[in-house]
Amino acid sequence: MNKLFLIALLVLIPLPAQAKVIGQTIEYKQADTALEGYLAYDDAIDGKRPGIIVVHDWMGISDNVKARVDMLAQLGYVAFAVDIYGKDVRPKNTDEAMAQVKLYKSDVTLMRARALAGLDVLKQNSLVDSARLAAMGYCFGGTVSLEMARAGANLLGVISFHGGLSTPYPEDAKNIKAKVLVLHGADDPHVSSSEITAFQKEMNDAGVDWQMVYYSGAVHAFTSKAAGDDNSKGAAYNANADRRSWEAMKQFFAEIF
Repeated sequence: MNKLFLIALLVLIPLPAQAKVIGQTIEYKQADTALEGYLAYDDAIDGKRPGIIVVHDWMGISDNVKARVDMLAQLGYVAFAVDIYGKDVRPKNTDEAMAQVKLYKSDVTLMRARALAGLDVLKQNSLVDSARLAAMGYCFGGTVSLEMARAGANLLGVISFHGGLSTPYPEDAKNIKAKVLVLHGADDPHVSSSEITAFQKEMNDAGVDWQMVYYSGAVHAFTSKAAGDDNSKGAAYNANADRRSWEAMKQFFAEIF
């Protein structure tokens, strides 16, 4: 076989499409409130694929949240960071963030409605297989994700990364259709042992398929580099817990999808 023939043959062989993550801002509404989320997908993948809701931490939809959405798109999912606070509400500091968290924790019905409005947007996306949906969230977002499950959302799975576990409506666990994965810092001072015990009882009483993974040496916000590295502050980045929890997430998604 001569060189010219080989070159001609190679020209005729189609090369695999190069993966390219497309990110886009999505404006939508819950009731009369304007919301602004961030959606990403890999345009090299053909056909419908699972959809993942990502719920932000107390600082809202940040660059870190968008980076996680892009990472999920690279794994082959359509990922959508939902906006709980509102289009023009972006906390500039921790005081403003705490005010938002308190607002929604005091009105869980509104919290759920904001999250479910984002789920509706994801389900309607033409690239999403609406029978294969999941939700995940960080810190405050982990709490919101669990409330989506308690609200009876049609999700195959829900993941909380270092999120709060308590709810004013534990009886709503009977509505949970999803499998639940909680990824938790073993030294997290913001989630008490009594809160953990109550959550586990809530899940067991409702017959939920749940898992809880503890990461030694990890406190709150262990996936956030912005949290620094001082565990004594109660919130700090932990590279091992970040890596291991992401791998646990991937295994969980492989199981439910």
